[in-house]
Amino acid sequence: MLQARLGIAPIAWWNDDLESLSDDVSLDECLRQAATAGLSGMETGRRFPMNMAELGPTLARHGMSVCGGWFSGLLLDGDIEAEKDRIAAQLTFFKEAGAPCIVYGETARSVQGERYTPLAQKPRLTEAEMAVYGRKISDFSDWCAAQGMPIAYHHHMAAVVETEAELDMFMQNSSVPLLFDAGHMAFAGGDNLRVIDNHHARIAHVHTKDVRFDVINGLDRSRESFLDAVIKGAFTVPGDGSLDFEEIVKALAAKGYQGWFVIEAEQDPVAHPPLEMAIKGRRTLKNVMDIAGYEVVE
Repeated sequence: MLQARLGIAPIAWWNDDLESLSDDVSLDECLRQAATAGLSGMETGRRFPMNMAELGPTLARHGMSVCGGWFSGLLLDGDIEAEKDRIAAQLTFFKEAGAPCIVYGETARSVQGERYTPLAQKPRLTEAEMAVYGRKISDFSDWCAAQGMPIAYHHHMAAVVETEAELDMFMQNSSVPLLFDAGHMAFAGGDNLRVIDNHHARIAHVHTKDVRFDVINGLDRSRESFLDAVIKGAFTVPGDGSLDFEEIVKALAAKGYQGWFVIEAEQDPVAHPPLEMAIKGRRTLKNVMDIAGYEVVE
């Protein structure tokens, strides 16, 4: 039987790009709520101490583990040696924590964190530029894996690898493990099932982000930013939005994916209380994972 674990990202409680969309709770309370919801892992965020001497006892108190965490990469325009220096402390910390991977997000030229830059102004690469970028990040990925901590590449709205076509081109020009994010791919207009079919062999980590298509379809991408979309409620947890997670999870199971399914839904924690959202997301995922034949490891 396929095995999987269920985790969550702290962005439901504290948004790192837009701090106004944050709940005034401690790390201890955040972990307590996630454990109460039945989740066994938490990705890292801005209120996490980046060392296990400090974090370990807090995780243990709630029976939680580190199931990943974001790294803001700059390889598109940067130097590999400089990026090795930038990621070194997180890499050491994640090895000590027993994390499955570091989530690599390319933030060079990205407009994802720019409040007033429209989605339409996202960066775009030619095939030749993507080939150069793919080789560079493949070398970086190989180095991280050799240090004992792999990266998983996060395709992301408003970044250089956003659309399904961009992801296809990136995958053809790289050898990097993939973080598959259902919500970001749906927001970008891609076909989640086709992405799984095409790239399942490289999927190493999964974010189960749902979307509200009524919000997405109402956006003016020539005027509104990614953060505008977040504020309006473009994202939510599985079972609260428009995506069919039964078919998504079944597709992953059919291709033999095993590993973490991480709930990641940045939205207003006042309008959408994180504990309630975590419970709903976990319940939805557990139901569809049972149907798909997964054993959920608690």
